[in-house]
Amino acid sequence: MRVLGVDFGGKRIGLALSDPTAMLASPWQTVPGGPPIAAAARLAPVIAELAADADGLEAIVVGLPRRLDGSDNDQTPLARAFAAELARVSSLPVILQDERLSSHEAESRLAVRERDWRKRKAKLDAAAAAIILQDYLDHR
Repeated sequence: MRVLGVDFGGKRIGLALSDPTAMLASPWQTVPGGPPIAAAARLAPVIAELAADADGLEAIVVGLPRRLDGSDNDQTPLARAFAAELARVSSLPVILQDERLSSHEAESRLAVRERDWRKRKAKLDAAAAAIILQDYLDHR
């Protein structure tokens, strides 16, 4: 069974998928963001399609933005609302995973392979989702 990783953002949402054994996470795609309820509704058909696939979908991992000291920031309530709405529209378990520094790490990894910042930016959210998902897979 696969696990879906999500890096929620107001402008873009990065998606990552685990392999069928739920051991390795890979960047998948980036979709438009928006308000939490609308964004979750737009993702519902994608999630339903993944769940119906032969490998299935066992859970969704959503990155929870926090400050470096662990306290909530201004994006934390939006991510929580998005996760709650995803759980409602998908009927799958939704797990919140600390995402501190995931975008910074994704940018560093992408910079090694891609020198053009415009191309890196297009891949950044999905790469951050893969880092969030891999952290979850490694710690479960």
